[in-house]
Amino acid sequence: MSAAPGDIADFVAELDDAVQAHMDWTRRIIRCAVLRTPPDADVIAPHAHTLCRFGAWFSANRSHFDALDPAVAQRVDAVHRRMHDAMRVIFSALAGSAAGHPADLDAFESAQAELITLLAQFKTRALSNTARHDPLTGLPLRNEIAGDYARLQKETGRSGGVLYVAMIDIDHFKHVNDTYGHPAGDEVLRRLVATLKQALRGNEPLYRYGGEEFLWLLKCRSREEAKKSARRALATVGTTPVVLPGDEILRLTITLGLARAGEGEDFASVLARADQALYQGKRSGRNCYVFADT
Repeated sequence: MSAAPGDIADFVAELDDAVQAHMDWTRRIIRCAVLRTPPDADVIAPHAHTLCRFGAWFSANRSHFDALDPAVAQRVDAVHRRMHDAMRVIFSALAGSAAGHPADLDAFESAQAELITLLAQFKTRALSNTARHDPLTGLPLRNEIAGDYARLQKETGRSGGVLYVAMIDIDHFKHVNDTYGHPAGDEVLRRLVATLKQALRGNEPLYRYGGEEFLWLLKCRSREEAKKSARRALATVGTTPVVLPGDEILRLTITLGLARAGEGEDFASVLARADQALYQGKRSGRNCYVFADT
């Protein structure tokens, strides 16, 4: 899920409300069955699963479910539909003064139980994502890096490519905070992340490492390709101004330190070399990239 954790918290709260709404729907149809009162369209209509409160909310928020697990999201849709279909059959029998069939009731109860289980799994996954992502930028945090590094190192080894670890630092970020305040600094961080994502390829993870530092895992075919990617990141940030409240315009620059991961080299070792390259770039005047192995 790509949403920031604040959005995830809202999503989880709305999910709880939607589940409660469906439990209220269940109680309502039980009363209809016992008291022999006519049910509403969200029970008897052919498309009843789209009319209940949960169905409408699920449809509006389907992208959040798909971002977490598209296959399970599809299963939620199917199970929810099956639950409504079973209840419509039951009420069709009751409308004709016939007793409902036990198999239809079993189908309803089975579908409802599975739906609640699936939604609980989504809630757990969403909350887990919150703990692993930076609440300001929505980027994964540093505790996710080592595992991804090991995976990408194996991938590049099999494909004959190379993997670079790049440390990224916003130049003179303290001046931004001191001059415009920390809320403006937070906005700069958010905007910078959005800008960097435009420069990076989709299979190149970006992480919030701490403060104004970010870490980029760069897969490429050669050192020259890594240079082109680093230049692209510098150019994109340098040519994308950040507009603050009050129409104040900031032009940012970044400094990068890159280190190529050696065959079998552990993450801590290559990270230390990338960090050294970053400091070398900052001492050299910033707004540049430096390779650790130059």
